[in-house]
Amino acid sequence: MRVIFAGTPEFARVALEKLHAAGFDIPLVLTQPDRPAGRGMKLQASPVKQWAESAHVAVAQPRSLRLDGKFPDDAAAAREAIAAARADVMVVAAYGLILPQWVLDAPRLGCLNIHASLLPRWRGAAPIHRAIEAGDLETGVTIMQMDAGLDTGDMLLVEKLRIAPQDTTGSLHDRLAGLGGRLIVEALELAACGGLKPVVQPTDGVTYAHKIEKHEALTDWTQGVAAIERRIRAFNPFPGAAGLLDGQTLKFWRADVLAGTAPPAGTQPGQVLAAGPDGVDIAAVDGVLRVGRLQKAGGKALDAAEFLRGFEIRPGMVFSHAAAGEPA
Repeated sequence: MRVIFAGTPEFARVALEKLHAAGFDIPLVLTQPDRPAGRGMKLQASPVKQWAESAHVAVAQPRSLRLDGKFPDDAAAAREAIAAARADVMVVAAYGLILPQWVLDAPRLGCLNIHASLLPRWRGAAPIHRAIEAGDLETGVTIMQMDAGLDTGDMLLVEKLRIAPQDTTGSLHDRLAGLGGRLIVEALELAACGGLKPVVQPTDGVTYAHKIEKHEALTDWTQGVAAIERRIRAFNPFPGAAGLLDGQTLKFWRADVLAGTAPPAGTQPGQVLAAGPDGVDIAAVDGVLRVGRLQKAGGKALDAAEFLRGFEIRPGMVFSHAAAGEPA
């Protein structure tokens, strides 16, 4: 079976590598254009492009696939490359471009998407972040037949995965990437013998995983302490949950709810209650959060004991807070 692969980040690279290892013929890879990255802001190829080039697979990087859009020459060149690939199917994983109908219709078996949620829950751009942030107990991967809607196509394969209490987006991403790679290989093997059985997505339980915006990183200490702890895990590694202390931005990389501990009467949300080797205890509206790993601007992420040797945090200091989406 000839497979065009469209994807960009590490999540997609894992699936591409597994497809190649399973013996599928991959004549063409589509990925996003190189982007500036790092301190020097040099152009950097996506993980998918890096893998494709190492495996000597042809790569196309159109800025758009819309023939009537802003970059019609890119789209036309991509159309020629897709036609020349003579693929049976296109596999899509975190590609980052909308596929117009001509792309969906191009391969004989259409386009299959690897989506990191149990559809119809968490359609959209950030399903891993939003599942952790919402306190979901499980997530998974859905292999979906793509249509013109936003993650609305028929489900072909689904497998659940438990979300562990300490999972971050980073740790959960890695497990879901491996699961997605295994499931797409299984799906294509079933497709080759006509064994896939599409299931229409239910209309109940639809939620949307909106893109993570940097302004969401600022911690709102008037939220419940459990919600703050989940958000710290959900925003690790990007964009990193943050707090403002004496005008300086600190990022929080690990925290625990102090079970059964209530903030003293008269305590402000965001007020530091204690700071020591075990962490920085901060009052929320209904409990106390112990932050065990922190980072200052321009510095490294450090455990609290080491961080506090170079950055003073005293009981009584107060972290600024803002409602979600508002400036501090």
